[in-house]
Amino acid sequence: MFGIPQTLCVATLLAVAQAGYLGGGYAGYSAPVAYATPAYHAAPTYAAPGIIKAPVAYKAAPAVDYYAYPKYSFNYGVNDPHTGDIKNQWEERDGDVVKGEYSLVEPDGTVRTVSYTADAHNGFNAVVHRSGPAVHPGAVVKAVAAPAPVYGGYYH
Repeated sequence: MFGIPQTLCVATLLAVAQAGYLGGGYAGYSAPVAYATPAYHAAPTYAAPGIIKAPVAYKAAPAVDYYAYPKYSFNYGVNDPHTGDIKNQWEERDGDVVKGEYSLVEPDGTVRTVSYTADAHNGFNAVVHRSGPAVHPGAVVKAVAAPAPVYGGYYH
């Protein structure tokens, strides 16, 4: 074909056909079936040659029941004598009513216990109890070095 490589002519013809210029069309014209692209799809540019990814089937998300009846209970505790971290908690929920209690040992040795309830009618209510004697560490006395003794009016 007049000294132009045949692959270039075929590629140009395909591009012109896909653009809709053959058959009197324009760029927005969809080409007739005879000029349409082949049924196969070329491999993506990032994939290795010859590998075609299979289409992934759409899987709908599972339905979520936003009106499920809330009901749970739990119990939790820590007793670490090395760090002095001693605490526990329990809580129960049945619908919109929540009841629970937690306690912990304060730095002064007392135990703080908080009992709480929450519901739609009364809101959140907490009662705090403190038990046990408070133990405060004694005062720390620093030792102060005595001044050097004076002999015969001379300082050493």
